[in-house]
Amino acid sequence: MAKSKETIDLLLTRRSAKALTMVEPGPSDSEIEMILRAGARVPDHGKLAPWRFILFKDDARAKFGDLLAKIYAEVETRATEEQIAFERGRLSRAPLVVAVVSRVTPGIKIPEWEQILSAGAVCQNMLIAATALGYGAQWLTEWYAFDASVNEALGLGENERVAGYLYFGSESVPKDERPRPELSDITSEWKPKA
Repeated sequence: MAKSKETIDLLLTRRSAKALTMVEPGPSDSEIEMILRAGARVPDHGKLAPWRFILFKDDARAKFGDLLAKIYAEVETRATEEQIAFERGRLSRAPLVVAVVSRVTPGIKIPEWEQILSAGAVCQNMLIAATALGYGAQWLTEWYAFDASVNEALGLGENERVAGYLYFGSESVPKDERPRPELSDITSEWKPKA
């Protein structure tokens, strides 16, 4: 089997870009399709596809931002105009935002936890694909990922929830590295008891 040093290097150096610093251009339609296809290539026990995608492009980002600002102002009654404006511009920070929706099928032999993990794997594959294509990418789950009114506006079903909002765009500033855990602190080897 062929080994790819580029792939390993990408995995060992991948770092999230900050949505606040993303600029145009974002991924083209064909690149978006590649990112989504990479997302759909994750382990999926039972072939359930326990996830789906909602894309926010162009004017849809600002229109959804208007909705976020309205909901935020209703929930946070003491919010300042500055805070509400920040919420309004939330999805306009990057040229493309994709909501990855986890959709669980309860009561089947595939454990719900496994279905949820598959949606997390989708998010990670999409981040890696975008990075490989030369874009910045960030996975965020902030208040709007958990708000019932926002989820209703997205048309989420009873067993659906947002696994994350993924932001994609060109990077305007270099990414800084952050400390990673020491492998010795998080790795053990199981051995049978004597």
